Amino acid sequence: MQLGFIGVGGMAQAIIKGLLAKNELAPDEIVVHSAHPAHYEQFAQATGVVAAKTNQEVVANSDFVVLAVTPNVAVDVLKDIREDLNAEQKTLISIVAGLSLERMAEVAGYELPILRTLPNLNVAIGVGMTAIAANDYLTGAKLADAKGLFDAIGSTTELPEANFSTFSALAGSSPAYIYLFIDALARAGVKHGLSKDDATKIAATVTAGSAQMVLQSDEVPFALIDQVSSPGGSTVAGLLAMEEAGFMTAVVKGIDATIERDQA
Repeated sequence: MQLGFIGVGGMAQAIIKGLLAKNELAPDEIVVHSAHPAHYEQFAQATGVVAAKTNQEVVANSDFVVLAVTPNVAVDVLKDIREDLNAEQKTLISIVAGLSLERMAEVAGYELPILRTLPNLNVAIGVGMTAIAANDYLTGAKLADAKGLFDAIGSTTELPEANFSTFSALAGSSPAYIYLFIDALARAGVKHGLSKDDATKIAATVTAGSAQMVLQSDEVPFALIDQVSSPGGSTVAGLLAMEEAGFMTAVVKGIDATIERDQA
């Protein structure tokens, strides 16, 4: 399989690094190009992937073409490569936020196989979460291969496009919120005498373990909370103090604001 990237920003680099780390593709099976030669050429030299001179060269040398540019130029780029995409009916994979399957088909061709995806940065270390939605022309082995790229670097979930904004808040933006939570735990540890490095390692490790517990348990998170909370104990005191400060409300308001901004 040959995989091409038009645009080599942070998310594209995360996907490429994840695929290489998992040995899903070899460096010479990945072709990249962007509007900034110094940027993509340096990345190609560092990773061993192939640097193409034009977007058309990426399409010509790829089975699957990942559109990874910013939303403000995505339509112009699609117009530029439309003929090349359709000449051999390449499969288009988009990671562009807010660009619907219908709009991509309108610009690039209604019979073109298209997969819309919304990955998060954790794909770089093989534990990403990606939402996918395919058009009617992407089926069978091509769909399995396209989906398999993201399965290799984390988990995927098929969602209606109408739910992509909610997914973006829960999976795309939430790592920043979780980092903030870990940092807050660590700073509390520092307040009570731990070094920042030790406190951060403890907080991050416990957060990762707790997430795995949720995924592996048949219990809902609130039931797991009850298992940690002894009657009259210190955990209950801490939970009540957090709720008094508006912890859950703050989380929900953060997600609401993220979705609202995404849909603006």
